Amino acid sequence: MKTNVRMTKTLGVGLLAAGMALFTACNEDPEPEMPFTPGMETFSYGFNEGQLLNNPATAYNGDGAGDHPRNLSAKLELKEMENGNTEVTIRLENALDGMQYPVHVHDAADPATTPNGTPYNETPNGEIFAGMISISNGMGSQTMQTEMNYDQLLDTYEGFLVVHDPTQEMSTTNLGTYLILGTFAQDLPEAEANLRSETFMYDFNEGQLLDNADLAYEGDHARDLMAEIRVEEMIDGKAKITISLMNTMDGMTYRVHAHDAADPSTTPNGTPYNETPNGDIFAQGIEGNGGTVMAENELMISFNELTRNYEGFFVVHDPTQAISTVDLTTYLVLGAFAR
Repeated sequence: MKTNVRMTKTLGVGLLAAGMALFTACNEDPEPEMPFTPGMETFSYGFNEGQLLNNPATAYNGDGAGDHPRNLSAKLELKEMENGNTEVTIRLENALDGMQYPVHVHDAADPATTPNGTPYNETPNGEIFAGMISISNGMGSQTMQTEMNYDQLLDTYEGFLVVHDPTQEMSTTNLGTYLILGTFAQDLPEAEANLRSETFMYDFNEGQLLDNADLAYEGDHARDLMAEIRVEEMIDGKAKITISLMNTMDGMTYRVHAHDAADPSTTPNGTPYNETPNGDIFAQGIEGNGGTVMAENELMISFNELTRNYEGFFVVHDPTQAISTVDLTTYLVLGAFAR
């Protein structure tokens, strides 16, 4: 009986020793490597309304040579690579189809040391990002790899992110030409859009447009009718026009038209405009109420295109007689459109 107990104890000690040896051997195995999890940060940039420098004078100048919608936005994505360097991606949204946008990173600098007093080096830093982004369906993106360390680029690099306007000649000094102007790797919140509007007033047709009294109105309508065109810039770059008629006759329908300017030698009746109204600009009937009435139209062209480049006539026809597109003496109002 004692022999059996001794054998049992001996076996138990042996199993324990073997288990300890196995446990020790397992502890000596190398721990598995953890998979690489890259760092990633994304930053959003609103349109340049002067918010970066808190200065409206640095906002995109819609009255300048460019003509870009103010709803463009950008995203900057920084992604850490396994070697510690950075992949830089810039995406544009609400951009113009078929255009190529110069997009640059500029190193920050002391304005006292730069040729034109800019707070950045005018030469882009192509080692971080400098490229052309092509646009399709309103969107475009480009990715570059930089040898700069991810943490360094994210936390210590000082610079500016600039999206230039493809509708005008590029400048590295005129901040009013920049569609996006932000600090690199910092969000640029959207700001209130600086949308423009302009009003054009029209008196009764006394022949003053063509400086010819023989073209003044002849008819029974009161000669106190006046008109107004208000042109408003839209966030998507298009324009809206509102036409107001003052001192109208109650219950009468006023035909109000835009007529494209034309060479009189090419028109059927020698008129300086196409007789068929341009409905894309404005061609509506407006019901009079004895006072002021209004009607509006949203255009497919921009504020600048309408107020700078469109050549046409603004005509308010007389509701008291048959409409004519050739007899200017039947026109209550005759003026240059949006001028």
